[in-house]
Amino acid sequence: MKRSDFDYDLPPELIAQAPLPERSASRLLVVRPDGDLEDRTFRDLPALLRKGDLLVFNDTRVIPARLFGRKSTGGRVEIMIERLLGADRARVQLGVSKSPKEGAVIELDAGGTAHVLGREEGFYVLRFDVPEPLESWLLHAGRLPLPPYIQREPGADDAERYQTVFAREVGAVAAPTAGLHFDEALLERLRAMGVDFGHVTLHVGAGTFQPVREDDVSRHVMHSEWINVGAALVEQVRRTREAGGRVIAVGTTVVRALESATRRDEAGDAELAPFAGETRLFILPGYRTTTVDALVTNFHLPQSTLLMLVSAFAGRDRVFQAYRHAVNARYRFFSYGDAMLLFPRPGP
Repeated sequence: MKRSDFDYDLPPELIAQAPLPERSASRLLVVRPDGDLEDRTFRDLPALLRKGDLLVFNDTRVIPARLFGRKSTGGRVEIMIERLLGADRARVQLGVSKSPKEGAVIELDAGGTAHVLGREEGFYVLRFDVPEPLESWLLHAGRLPLPPYIQREPGADDAERYQTVFAREVGAVAAPTAGLHFDEALLERLRAMGVDFGHVTLHVGAGTFQPVREDDVSRHVMHSEWINVGAALVEQVRRTREAGGRVIAVGTTVVRALESATRRDEAGDAELAPFAGETRLFILPGYRTTTVDALVTNFHLPQSTLLMLVSAFAGRDRVFQAYRHAVNARYRFFSYGDAMLLFPRPGP
């Protein structure tokens, strides 16, 4: 498979630059197992689910991870935190004209300093000298890190709308965007009809926006992200399966977390088990998912690992047929855009 196999033409005006006034007002493209397409709205989701289904959400919470400062030489620096590494350290991307050396000091616009400790997996490691633990300091000193394809500075509304209503575990630098369509009214309707809710945590890192640079996609090295799939969720999945319900992932991050926590024996049998730790799992066509029966997801960037994941789940031809339909029907794309409900490709 080549990177170009996952390319498609997208008119720039279809890239959503802001959320709709109401979360659940987004459109929903349903991709049936036989490939049939159905245009719905996200508020129609209860009509597409049934009592006993389990919706699995990613409960990560986005931190204000964008900072600005100045090197001792006077050059401007943009800091994008990729991951917190404790009370005073973080792994970051740096936007600078010339790479700083180990030991360099950055004067932060918000006060305090950041010291360059070295490099790690293509990122810089900084130690922050600020008045509070880094996580709490960022809440008032950092800026929300909107994705690079949103061509504006974050506004007051983004602090709420770029978080899911169920976000609780602090640590992501990008939102699990499929969850942005759920509001409290929709969750209550689903709860009232007997749909169950479960949660995993995957702290989405800045690496999610890094392009695939290898022409042969199998050579791409996936970025590492931290996940937690708890024993309670594993038990919920087991009970749902035994009762004949479906497990529905809300977002590609949920699929990646569940598949990373799945243990496979030599016979190929798979079992979901509790797991907390790092994952580098790269899901692309040829990989067979075993943990979920349907997937709610947004539309993804051309040539991205997320587009490759949904192509593995639902079949590349079906996914690209759906994307062509979405472009022609003027769906809104990416983080603040519309959604899809995908069922897996048929066959072994």
